[in-house]
Amino acid sequence: MIWFLGDVHGRFDQVIRLVKIHRPEAVIFLGDLECNLPLDVILRPILGLTEIWFIHGNHDVDELSYWQNLYGSGLSERSLHGRVVEIAGYRVGGLGGTFEAPVWRPGSPDTGIQNYSDFLERLAARPQHEDFIATKKRHALSAIFPDDYFSLALEKADILVCHEAPSCHPYGFFEIDELALAIGAKLVVHGHHHDSLDYRADWPRLGFEAYGVAFRSIMGIDGSVIN
Repeated sequence: MIWFLGDVHGRFDQVIRLVKIHRPEAVIFLGDLECNLPLDVILRPILGLTEIWFIHGNHDVDELSYWQNLYGSGLSERSLHGRVVEIAGYRVGGLGGTFEAPVWRPGSPDTGIQNYSDFLERLAARPQHEDFIATKKRHALSAIFPDDYFSLALEKADILVCHEAPSCHPYGFFEIDELALAIGAKLVVHGHHHDSLDYRADWPRLGFEAYGVAFRSIMGIDGSVIN
């Protein structure tokens, strides 16, 4: 049993309480955790009760400490971003972050930036105020870079978890559809938009089942709402 956790935005009490009761095999945070402490410290009460996995969201760089508390925590290796991992008998691929115009925004002019190093080189080539540069560096940490997207597209997975939504959402992207099809995913689960729209009419067109998990909500692998 896998649970998918909608954007918690710093509130983990509900997740901890329900994991203690139901003991799912694994939980996957869909981004926007906003950790005020290292993730392993926050989730210490359930570390031995379930497998913990995550992808990051755009708000996980609102404060540099949020990012450090994810990727500098004792659970940093549980990030699914840009890779495929077997979880509870399923191969799960993850794509954290959002499409951002300074890096890569589908439908916008090509920036030529392929990865975070490219972005930093481009930023350093332009004389700018130090605080502005620091802010740009921080915000770009959560951007979807082409290198991450296309390397993941070469993998195979049963499930794709992402922060951005596929095209069935009013603010979704066909690029998420294409990624899911490339890796062979039959299920796509996203966060970000704080809603859970009914996509069933779109499933035949998409070629996979898609679900959005609402704000601080919990969804089972069968699409059922746990809370």
